[in-house]
Amino acid sequence: MASPSYRGNIRRLQNPFSTIAAKGRDIGVSFSVPKTEIIHWRTPSQRTPPSHAPIELENHLFRPSQVVRWLGYWFTPTLNTTHHYRHRLSLAQAVFSFVKRLSSPGAGIRPFLCHRIAGGLLLPILTYGADLFTPNYTALRGMNGFWHRVQRWTTNNFFSTPTPILSREACLPPIVSYCRYRRRLTALRVGCTPPGANLASARLPQSFPSLSSFRAQASSRHLTVGLSSVYLPLSLRTKVPSPPIRTHLPVDALAHLTLPLQQGLTCLSLVLHAPSPPGTNIPPPDLLRKTYQVLRSCARNMRIQD
Repeated sequence: MASPSYRGNIRRLQNPFSTIAAKGRDIGVSFSVPKTEIIHWRTPSQRTPPSHAPIELENHLFRPSQVVRWLGYWFTPTLNTTHHYRHRLSLAQAVFSFVKRLSSPGAGIRPFLCHRIAGGLLLPILTYGADLFTPNYTALRGMNGFWHRVQRWTTNNFFSTPTPILSREACLPPIVSYCRYRRRLTALRVGCTPPGANLASARLPQSFPSLSSFRAQASSRHLTVGLSSVYLPLSLRTKVPSPPIRTHLPVDALAHLTLPLQQGLTCLSLVLHAPSPPGTNIPPPDLLRKTYQVLRSCARNMRIQD
């Protein structure tokens, strides 16, 4: 929430909307107000009950939503991932019900084609959002149960085959390992993007080994102003506590995923789309791009080892 009270939060939502609508009218752009969705973000430490007070925008009343969909992500007020992966699981199950008709037990298409369908179609649908959302225990249990059925269909194994063997027989990664690999690639992409081109890269910890020392003014310490005293920035030199004894910014925990890839490197490369400014010590863009590809290959090898 942007304000300690729901009433103050409503006013902060109404003021930007009025400003945006006024600027849109100046250039002849109108917005479909009835399609507006509004949600109050909360933190797990907030104990106040959710507000159901309506919000008025241009004589339209809107009830705060409990779930908001944006770019395929399902967001809840507390950013719980169970609702998101429940939808991903239902979509993957619907697709699998049609796909498995292509190959009945002992007949149909060949196993290597089943493997391609599982890895190229079902796995991206099931794990969409794993770059930023970590499935919790409840979501992971349902995803693993579905993925085991896909692995049995791929290999045509007996139902009595132990589940740990299925991943090796089907050559399909376990869900936990694949989600960790996706998050590591996201961390690498954020760490290798110029801070001036990505807001997330501009908010990396100051201890992050980047060729650019630029950080946004709203750095992690400024983002924690007004929050609980236990909400502290997490330095790259500090391990992520397990079990967590303090909270930290998500971008801080994301930066820690690049630590296994930084062995032997003083700084991570920056993927530049233009030549380096004259008078700087930044290597040529082609060399930085090749280094980035090598780091991606290292992340892929870590997934295989995992």
